[in-house]
Amino acid sequence: MLYNPDHVLAPMVRKLEQWHPLTVNERAALLDLPHLVRDLKAHQYVVWDGDKPQHACLMLSGFAFRHKLAGNGSRQILSIHMRGDILDLQNSLLGTADHNVQMITEGALALIPIQAVVDLAFRLPAVGMAMWYETLVDGSIFREWILNVGRRDAFTAIAHLLCEFAMRAEAADIAKTAHYELPLTQEQLADAVGLTAVHVNRTLMRLEEEGHIRRDRRVIEIDDWQNLAKVADFQPRYLHFRNGARLPSVPAELAKRAPADCP
Repeated sequence: MLYNPDHVLAPMVRKLEQWHPLTVNERAALLDLPHLVRDLKAHQYVVWDGDKPQHACLMLSGFAFRHKLAGNGSRQILSIHMRGDILDLQNSLLGTADHNVQMITEGALALIPIQAVVDLAFRLPAVGMAMWYETLVDGSIFREWILNVGRRDAFTAIAHLLCEFAMRAEAADIAKTAHYELPLTQEQLADAVGLTAVHVNRTLMRLEEEGHIRRDRRVIEIDDWQNLAKVADFQPRYLHFRNGARLPSVPAELAKRAPADCP
């Protein structure tokens, strides 16, 4: 199969090429993976803690989040996922899920058999390397979210999350950094930064009152990226955009901190 940019699995190819260059044949091999497209509703689970997943799930549309539940039922959201993200890739080798993945909005997934993913990764080292990078960047994002919960105050943590979502959404061709719709409710935002929904609401109001953002329901507008990034303690290098991937339209001072040409 020749590489087809309109193929249902093309978002996976574009995402993996952010981490490692692929040849035409390697792209085509990815598109040739067996898969089943599945439509999911908002709040539907993709992965359950304790599952033994049989598929790696490629996000085609919509948004999902990764989370864990404490013994008292409290939820901690660990990351947001969007088009092009390969959910549960780590369980291709780990075998048993240790967390949940749940849809935020309705959306579509491509279910790819785990064994087919493993076989391709070992048969084509460049593909395996790109998949390895994908899991490593996930880990980098998790570390930044731990810092948000553990050491950043509410104002900084929520501003940081707004910056991250903006950059990742533009890199995935979903939105622009200066104008986007945040899919999370205030309750979900609270579970992402370890606060109450009331505290989140007050913090969003403060961000708006001080001119860092403008809001219309869930639509976020950012007039001064550098100003928001400063109050958010946001440096995008942990997102590891690289190998010529198009950097989102952020100020040059920030873009220089994102190592797009790392060795």
